[in-house]
Amino acid sequence: MEYVQQNERVAEVAARVGGADLVAADTEAAGYHRYHDRVCLLQLSTRTATFVLDTLVVTDLTPLAGAFASPGLEVVFHDADYDLRILYRDFGLRVRGLFDTKLAAQFLGEPAIGLASLAEKYLGVRLEKKHQRADWAQRPLPPHLLEYAAEDTRHLPALRDRLKAELEARGRLSWAEEEFRIAEAQVREVPEDDANGYLRLKGTRDLNPRQLAALRELYAWRERTAEERDLAPFRILTNDAMIEIARQSPRNLAGLAKLPGVSRSLLDRSSDEILEALERARALPESQLPVRPRGPRRPPPDPDFDALVERLRSARDRAADALQMDRGFLMPRSQLEELARRRPQTLQEMAEIPDVRRWQVEAAGELLLEALKEG
Repeated sequence: MEYVQQNERVAEVAARVGGADLVAADTEAAGYHRYHDRVCLLQLSTRTATFVLDTLVVTDLTPLAGAFASPGLEVVFHDADYDLRILYRDFGLRVRGLFDTKLAAQFLGEPAIGLASLAEKYLGVRLEKKHQRADWAQRPLPPHLLEYAAEDTRHLPALRDRLKAELEARGRLSWAEEEFRIAEAQVREVPEDDANGYLRLKGTRDLNPRQLAALRELYAWRERTAEERDLAPFRILTNDAMIEIARQSPRNLAGLAKLPGVSRSLLDRSSDEILEALERARALPESQLPVRPRGPRRPPPDPDFDALVERLRSARDRAADALQMDRGFLMPRSQLEELARRRPQTLQEMAEIPDVRRWQVEAAGELLLEALKEG
């Protein structure tokens, strides 16, 4: 394993990666511990070498852009979605030639699709996952964490080979490749949290407008504090404790100290700011209290539509069971409902529905058409 901490070495790494038939890739980010969720490490493994790039000091990954976008290089990830988004967000890197071992495992109907489970089943390798929540932004990184990070890509080329062989044997490689291409095209920037994030917290439906105002003030204070200290917001104050403070809205230190989840260190550091936030909420006029937006109106019950969705679900389940594939992976309920609304009459019409994949039509289309014609 080579630990890369110089921008000048990226071109060398890119040349070695670009000269291989495939490269396995993974990232370690700081979101669990830090407010600013940035890529801290980029791990790359060819069949013969592994590189761990310290992306807190190696900030120019431009030389890798050509290799990642090369049609002749396959880039192997496990569960690529988040990695692809943050690599694009932080470095503008886009991948072409994706092979996602998690998606491959889902097409094979594997019941356990975590990297450790697949590596043990297919390679007889036991991967240690105890450092998944390590603080990857700490520097210097201890050697055991660097080695742990390297293990996440070191075995991916061999795992890819085994899974690809299984997909070919079952005639499902083209299905997986269609999904890989869709995953590449759907890369987008990670959305930033907005000021109304407090309304999406679980356990707040019973709060009245004044309590919601307190929660809004506490949420904004927590975000500011977390950003200033570069800590994940829950490390400043957990959601449950914040909601309970808003619900009770204590007026003094003694009342605040009695609430669950309020630690001594929180009181010592932030009690004045918390009480000031609650006081601001109490001082708001009624006209400025937050109102939870109404959700979209539910359509009136339609027994015929519901019955059709149920027939489609049953057909989907039969197809999935015959393929030994997870039912929801084969086709989620939202797609079944869209089929019920559009009622395609042919496989071609089904394939033309937005978001319906060609592989889904091939895998389950005939049974789904039969269900549609039953009505």
